[in-house]
Amino acid sequence: MPTDDSPASRWPGDELGLPAFGPGSLAPWSRRILALFIDWGIATVISATWFDLDPWVTLGIFVLMHVGLVGMLGVSIGKRLVRIQVVRGQRIPGPIWALARVALLLLVIPAVVVGPDGQPLHDRIAGTVQLRM
Repeated sequence: MPTDDSPASRWPGDELGLPAFGPGSLAPWSRRILALFIDWGIATVISATWFDLDPWVTLGIFVLMHVGLVGMLGVSIGKRLVRIQVVRGQRIPGPIWALARVALLLLVIPAVVVGPDGQPLHDRIAGTVQLRM
């Protein structure tokens, strides 16, 4: 029988004080990745429609969407559709932390390095958490 401190009794987000399931729990990777693809798809469609699919414009649109929407609302369009919210403490991260977070996300490595609490490195550095809504 596992004790309360054993790894078998822990869940992603437990060390952050988050519930195991339901609203306020750590968002699963499947939702995070789907939200990322939705956001990149929206940026690609905008870039293809008005900017001849310029890759730098696509990247810029993606960054602007994240800084503006995540920084001010805590959600991007993709995150909203899959019901994820980004918070810093109990509040929305703000544009500066959203910019730091998306810059680290674009470096890829911080996004795939995950700590024992289930939180990726880019979120740890920015002090943010992606929660189920």
